Parts: sequence; C-alpha cells; structure tokens
Amino acid sequence: MRPALVLPVVVALLAAACAPISTPAPAPDTKTGRQVPAQLVATTFSALQGWNQDRHGEAVPAVKKSCAKLMTLPDDRALGANNGVPGGQVKNWRGVCAAAQRLDMVDNVGAKRFFETWFAPYEVRDALAAQGGEAGLFTGYYEPELNGAWTRGGKFQTPLLARPSDLVSVGLGAFDEELGGNTVWGRVQGARLKPYPDRAAIEGGALGELAKPLLWVDSPVDAFFLHVQGSGRVRLSDGTVAHVGYAGKNGKGYKSIGRILIDSGEIPADRLTMDAIRDWVDARPVKGPALLKRNPSYVFFRLLKGDGPLGAQGVALTAERSLAVDRRFLPLGAPLWLQTHDPLDAAQSYNRLMVAQDTGGAIKGAVRG
Repeated sequence: MRPALVLPVVVALLAAACAPISTPAPAPDTKTGRQVPAQLVATTFSALQGWNQDRHGEAVPAVKKSCAKLMTLPDDRALGANNGVPGGQVKNWRGVCAAAQRLDMVDNVGAKRFFETWFAPYEVRDALAAQGGEAGLFTGYYEPELNGAWTRGGKFQTPLLARPSDLVSVGLGAFDEELGGNTVWGRVQGARLKPYPDRAAIEGGALGELAKPLLWVDSPVDAFFLHVQGSGRVRLSDGTVAHVGYAGKNGKGYKSIGRILIDSGEIPADRLTMDAIRDWVDARPVKGPALLKRNPSYVFFRLLKGDGPLGAQGVALTAERSLAVDRRFLPLGAPLWLQTHDPLDAAQSYNRLMVAQDTGGAIKGAVRG
C-alpha cells in the first residue's frame, strides 16, 4: 500500500446474509464533537465498480484467518463492539466459515461465487459525506524493517520499549454497551486510574525502571514510524530478524507530524512523503526530535512469532487485503469492498476486496481505514 493520502472513496460492507443488519449507533466526530451517524444502504454486487475484475481468491487467506479466530468464540458473541454495529453473532458465521475452509485461493471464480452466495453488500455512508464534507480517508500501512541490536551500544541508541507492568487498559464496552470499541489506557494510583505519561515524558525518563527495552535501533525517526505502523521487523547484525508487534499504548491521541509540517509551511502538501519527513527531521538535530515529541501517542512492543504482523483481531495480516477500521461502526472479520482511485493517478481505479482485521489510533469514523 502507498503512504498516507486522502482518497475519495466508496466502502461497501459485505454482511453475512444470515446476520441481522442495523444502522450503527452515532459516534462523536473527533474534530467537532458532533454526533456523526453511519448509514448502511443496501446495494447489489453489480453496482460495485470493478467487482467482476477483482481476484477474489486473494482475499480468501484473510477470510480463513478471521474465521479461525471467530470459530474459537462462543455462539452468542457479537462481532460488533456494541449493539449498533452490524455483523450479528458468531453463530451466524459458522456456515460462512465452514464454506470458506473449502475454498482455494487460486480459484477466483469459486471465491467470487462464495462471497455472492454468503454475503449481501451495503454501502457505508456517514453524515459528513452527505453534507458535502470529507467523503473518506484511506491510508496505506506496511511492515517496516529497522536495523537493531539486543543491547545498547554504538549507533543503537533508540529503545523499543516493552509494555510497562503498571500500564492498564479498560474496555469501556464492559461498563456501557454504547461505549463498545473505546478503550482507556492509564495507571492505577491509589484508588484512581490516572493518565499515562505522553511521548515527551516517556522519552525523558518518566517511566524510570518500568522502561524495559526489547531492542535498540539506530534511528529515532524509524522508531517513530514503527510506532505509527504498530509492527515491523528488526534486522540484527548477525543477519537474523526479530518481529515486533503492538503490545499497548499510553492512550494519548495520535497527532500527525506530517500535518504539522504542512500547516507550518515547512513542506508543501503535494511534496509530503515519508522520505521528506525523515530528511526534514534528520537535517535538524534540535527541531527534528522536538517535532517527533509533538505526537503525544506512544506505543509499546512485544516479540512476535508467526507468519506476519498481528492485527487487532489477533490474526496475522494479509498484504493488500487486510483493512484497519473503526470498530464503533464496522466489525472485525467482515469483508469490505474498497472503491476508490490510485492515490497518484486519479484516472486509475483502485477497487479491492478487503477484510477488516485491524484498528488504529488514527482510524476514526465510518468511512475511514
């Protein structure tokens, strides 16, 4: 996938045909605080641009991974984070997943027939798009590779921290179903849950002995981008590779340093790339690190085993077929049809069958992924 760019987009949820469908509950817009409802509008497969041309079999491995996870859950477990999220219960998916296990990823015809047989498409809309606001924002993420070492020394001076022992996460859906999909992170002090330190404080030593480095890497900028991606590979000096993945965060909101550079006039919007950000930071020994600290969000890591980085659903992600979504609106494990255009060529369509398997700190809204 390409780096982050704004794309006009249509998203279609492929809901299990035997699962109940309802309009997701409203959620507050992160910018204005207004309630922004999501709408599901029934459509047809023939209305999905590019549906007949996609290689549907390439999405089959992702579906099978999600099904393997779903089939370990009790029948009455809801796929959605709260009652307003479509998807039904695990029992609605047992027939779907049994049929998926018989699929072959090289059989695109059979895979296409599977989706058309077991699912019904619904267009996902939100009120802001209906009012002429942002139609959608979809960004690409990838598995970065960093250079590192098990111990600090030489050029390896930037730590990747393990999850501190005092970091607590609270899923608010356990207390109020309408808050499902929202999590608060902090630390218990006395009888109260208090906010966790921000990035600047953590890098300044606020965690003390609770800061336990997993590895040390040679670039603070690369470490920062790893925080954004949530997982990656660290190549060690002996040629071996350590896989690291998300283990928790400090709970602070994500702030885009790219947006800061655009708004301040440092880098024009049409020239903002990951390499441009890296060059800007590396060229400024004082301002560069200070810019990175303006994103208060901080991610902790763990060592991974398996065939790829893990998403929020707890399954290994599939390249170009896994999608991160906002669980307040869309359920993990659901197939989604992404209908947009290439970020670098508006004349070239980008239509693809995806599977919702991840979340992200910056993934907020119904038409966001």
